[in-house]
Amino acid sequence: MSLTESHEKEAHSQSIAEIVSQTLRENSTAVLVTLLEAPASAKIPIGSKLLVRELQDASPPVGSLGSQELDRLVTEQARRFLSSRADTRLMKVMEFAPQCADLSEARILFERIQAEPRLVICGAGHVGAALARLGSLMGYRTALIDDREEFVSRKNFPEENVELVAADDWSNAVKAAIGNGQGVAVAIVTREHSEDEQCLRAVIGRELDYIGLIGSKRRTNIVLQRLKENGAAEERLEKVHAPVGLDIGAVSPEEVALAIMAEIVAVRRGGKGGSLSAWRREKAEEKKGKEGKRGTAEREE
Repeated sequence: MSLTESHEKEAHSQSIAEIVSQTLRENSTAVLVTLLEAPASAKIPIGSKLLVRELQDASPPVGSLGSQELDRLVTEQARRFLSSRADTRLMKVMEFAPQCADLSEARILFERIQAEPRLVICGAGHVGAALARLGSLMGYRTALIDDREEFVSRKNFPEENVELVAADDWSNAVKAAIGNGQGVAVAIVTREHSEDEQCLRAVIGRELDYIGLIGSKRRTNIVLQRLKENGAAEERLEKVHAPVGLDIGAVSPEEVALAIMAEIVAVRRGGKGGSLSAWRREKAEEKKGKEGKRGTAEREE
């Protein structure tokens, strides 16, 4: 490699590094594409990188894998990857561009570039406290908000990635915590209807990954109806997960926190939230049904 080529490669790497840093600062999303393997006949440099920014960003890709045609095909696949919920994927070119015969065996790594997910919890009671600890353990940058200062004391939460907020005003505290809303899940688990309503009103018009409201069907319906009567859009209210969490029969605060985090993860990853082994039981029931029908037919004969 010549000195000129070395400088160009260094500048190219810095450019991608700068865009990655900007993406993280802005809570945006991008895909970093790396060429891991290619046939020698292709004469393209292994380790080359291409950065493709999120779908709504019309900016062109940054970098190159050494081939304009490969860049185009990989960019199209990166856009599809961005619309999925995956963090990484290793693919051969033949899997997404079978027409590119010369590079069909080349191996490409797609990596999502995104700031760590954020969790904003309104209410630091038993459930909120358990949820903050669980969210922190799962890698979420967590903000725990309460209007009772003693409930958000650092001595109770040594976890460094849990931000503790003593709120003078619920609405202002929640709005400050969610920022631009990208990558943010909000769980409203306060102690009273009025606090629930203040928190939900603060977030209902924002583009968030997830909004959940704790309480019985009756309690959550009351809060949602009040917001509707005060002008909240129906389509916004329909996106609220109320009552919050998956149905796992949770009883203890820790179990309720688990049910909430399970639903947050399911929404984030595009999961259905059902049992992974349900198909096995369905298959067994189907088999029993067929055997029962066959037995009935034999008796009738």
